Amino acid sequence: MSHQHNTLFRYLTLLQLIPRSPGYRATPTLQALLEERGFQVDLRSVQRDLEKMSNNFPLLCDKSQKPYRWSFDPAFKSNLPALDTPTALTLVLAEEYLKGLLPQAAIVQLNNQFTAARKYLEQLKESGFSDWTRHVKAIPNGKALIPAPINPTIWAEVTDALLKGIALDVTYLSRAKGEEKQFTLHPLGLVARHSVTYLLATVDGYDDIRHFALHRLKQVKQSRVVYQAQTDFDIDEYLKKGAFGYRLGEQDIELVAKIRPEIAWLLSETPLSEQQSLSEPDNEGWITLKAIVPDDLQTQWWVMGFGGEIIVLEPAHLRSRLVSLINNMQSLYSK
Repeated sequence: MSHQHNTLFRYLTLLQLIPRSPGYRATPTLQALLEERGFQVDLRSVQRDLEKMSNNFPLLCDKSQKPYRWSFDPAFKSNLPALDTPTALTLVLAEEYLKGLLPQAAIVQLNNQFTAARKYLEQLKESGFSDWTRHVKAIPNGKALIPAPINPTIWAEVTDALLKGIALDVTYLSRAKGEEKQFTLHPLGLVARHSVTYLLATVDGYDDIRHFALHRLKQVKQSRVVYQAQTDFDIDEYLKKGAFGYRLGEQDIELVAKIRPEIAWLLSETPLSEQQSLSEPDNEGWITLKAIVPDDLQTQWWVMGFGGEIIVLEPAHLRSRLVSLINNMQSLYSK
């Protein structure tokens, strides 16, 4: 490859490595990332590249500390590669769905792509997609709460620390005690559950994994404490153990229940689990559902959401728990 071509590709790669503000990357970090991608270049050359490109691209340089840190202007928009109609519609649908799932601080990171998709569709006057808001909508499965707001700077600090393996000194509002506490955390993962995003982390000096709601993080900064990695941590395995399902029993259960045909139709298209069977209707129109499911509150809430359209037969402890809840509700509503 010629020297000019190599320089061109280095410039393009460097631009891809610079995040939008409030994110940032220091010059030595950019140099290391370039080397990982096969570009052998010294720190001074990277500095010169950045200074040259800042004349033609809206790059921001934070010179308040050394090494200098670089980011794109948050309003910067790129049209490469060009959108097509299916991609634009997919982005619009994704935006509708993600608004009810992710915090605004995360949605903002994709605003330029979403805005470009909307503008693209609005320009298609002859296709009918210019009135796209009447044609595209995502509806949550169940009552969706408004996502808890998260400070964009805190979001950027937490995600950066998670990916780089850096400990964080945080001020956290404890819901249990209603007071702010200081912790040094070692991030392990992020989980978006309904309308709240949680940081999975260990507290310095302890090995147990705890959950910290990001919207209750009041202050965050990189810690001088050496990061304590858990090399055997696997977020999929962690979640399978019921971390966010509020386990009621360690073992999965076989749910046996009578359900109405409408629910059976739904489950035939979107099964409750990979191990599921549906019987033929009995004389009264009930269909027997059998499925292996976690013994947790999620399963209980799912059953209760169908009200009188489902009758749990087994296991006995789940049926007994539901009977107790129904009796308690009846007592409350009869007053």
